[in-house]
Amino acid sequence: MQSERFEKPSEASPYINVTPLIDVLLVLLIIFMVISPLRPSRFETKIPSEPDEIPAELNIHTLVVTINQDLSLKLNGIEGLGTTNDPGKLSAKLVDVFRERKANHVYDKTMANLPENERVLRSVFIKAPRSVRYGEITKVIDSLKGAGANPVGLQIDDLN
Repeated sequence: MQSERFEKPSEASPYINVTPLIDVLLVLLIIFMVISPLRPSRFETKIPSEPDEIPAELNIHTLVVTINQDLSLKLNGIEGLGTTNDPGKLSAKLVDVFRERKANHVYDKTMANLPENERVLRSVFIKAPRSVRYGEITKVIDSLKGAGANPVGLQIDDLN
């Protein structure tokens, strides 16, 4: 009785003919083998020319926070603005700078369609030697963001 239940001679058994699939696969393989040598085999690069000896002029509105080896902070050469562990003086100085910029209408030219409060130029760059741990730099980034700086850029040039 059980053997009758499993045998159904009236149904066709499933059978997948893979021969056409193998033919298609071989044709694709041949096409890729023929095309692959036609790809360009060289990669051209352009080496930058030697920089001019004339230093680039720094915009008078550029704000650069420098982190020294002893973790003290400077803003555009002004020293005594705290350390990475206590950047409160730096934040207070930046708030004053941004307030003066708003009063003097120092705006970012790329943000002409925004309200006046959002157009104030608040870009700040952080310059730190490579030996300073990134955790110390993130403390400074947090204090700059708290003071209203946006965007904050990182710079590692000319420091050991």
